[in-house]
Amino acid sequence: MRTITFECIKEAVCRLCGQAACDLPPDVLAALKSAAGREKNVLAQVFFEQYLLNSEIAGKERLPLCQDTGFAVFFVAIGREVIIDGGTLSEAINAGVREGYKKYYLRKSIVSDPLFDRKNTFDNTPAIIHLEQVPGDQLHIVLAPKGGGSENMSMLKMLKPSQGRAGVVDFVVDSVVSAGGNPCPPTIVGVGIGGTMEHAAFMAKKALLREVGRPSHDSRYAELEAEILQKINASGVGAQGLGGDVTALAVHIEFHPCHLASLPVAVNLNCHAARHAEVTL
Repeated sequence: MRTITFECIKEAVCRLCGQAACDLPPDVLAALKSAAGREKNVLAQVFFEQYLLNSEIAGKERLPLCQDTGFAVFFVAIGREVIIDGGTLSEAINAGVREGYKKYYLRKSIVSDPLFDRKNTFDNTPAIIHLEQVPGDQLHIVLAPKGGGSENMSMLKMLKPSQGRAGVVDFVVDSVVSAGGNPCPPTIVGVGIGGTMEHAAFMAKKALLREVGRPSHDSRYAELEAEILQKINASGVGAQGLGGDVTALAVHIEFHPCHLASLPVAVNLNCHAARHAEVTL
């Protein structure tokens, strides 16, 4: 067994908050540069120049890439030989968020109650934590801050199995096109197919963490990703929804077995500033 202290986790999460807010991941930056080279629309070209300049300034000046520093969403894999000393894992993560959003001057955006008492918690907690137990003695933490603009464009539909591939394509493309400029395109499109209603939504969000443009390991789904991406980019929505050749940088699909009567499909979008940071303890 291996012990990891509460303080160690808190400090690591605190650092992740600053890193995720200010540093665009290399794969996202490379995808933006590649898209900028393909874009022919003059106005969209200006936006791409601004995206890249914004990333450079944020990294150098340690300023947030976006004023909406998001809901703190974590994907955590804990080795079964790990023991947390000094408190629970969720308490340590939330303590790190509380400290990180204060230390790095990040906007606090979480309200204590969704409907009746929408008062700011003033520390961006509680975080959303997706926890998985894995073999080994390490703790892997991924923080993916999720802004309201892109999150609000999430969609989920329980398709009939008979709608099949065509139904999936139409739903995903329509979801992205109808979102227009709200999620600050070009987006990364996460798609979850199968499982149950809530698992499809989880897969759609987790799909956003894949290296941008890396195809599915299953050739059938890789072909589906390419088809959907082509149709999205042919829509002309473009950067910021104001026209152009590149509406999405990539489509990432995750899938899971499902009930014979069901075909759940979820769509979760990330804006062009697709932020995430990770650490292994």
